[in-house]
Order: sequence, then structure tokens, then C-alpha cells
Amino acid sequence: MPPPARPSAPQPQPQELPVPSYPAVETFIEKASASDVQALFAPVKAGLAELKGPRAEIGKKAQAAIARSEELLGMLVDVREKLVAESKQGKGRK
Repeated sequence: MPPPARPSAPQPQPQELPVPSYPAVETFIEKASASDVQALFAPVKAGLAELKGPRAEIGKKAQAAIARSEELLGMLVDVREKLVAESKQGKGRK
């Protein structure tokens, strides 16, 4: 006779991860133009360029990160402008 089967413990349900929300960035993207993106980062880039000594190395890393962020925000603005233009041209393809 086989041993009695143990009742299995209920498996925990995986929790849903929260969806990240960046309302300030979303609001900026909805209203910004390409020149607004450049203007946003200009003072920070100017301040980083003035760093000297040991902080200059950290400033270079920050400048690289800001350049990438500026590039990505520029892409988002371009895509948004393209989508707005497409939505104004015609509603739907058949």
C-alpha cells in the first residue's frame, strides 16, 4: 500500500509589479518641442563643463548620461510630433 499523499500547500500567486509612472516626464513630452529639450539641459551642461579637479571626471560621466537622455527625449518628441501629424491627416487606413 503506497503512503498517503500529503496535501500540497497552496502555491502563492505572483504579485503584479506596479507600472512605473513618471508624470513630470510625460507632461513635458506632451508639450515640449525639440528646442525645449535642448533648453532644458543647457544650464546643466554648462555647469558641468565648468567643473575642475576631481569633480571633472564625475562631470564627464554626468555629461555623457545627459547627452543620452537628451537624445532619447528628442526621439520621444519626434515620435510624438509624427503621431500627431498622422492623426491629423486621416482617420484610419482601409
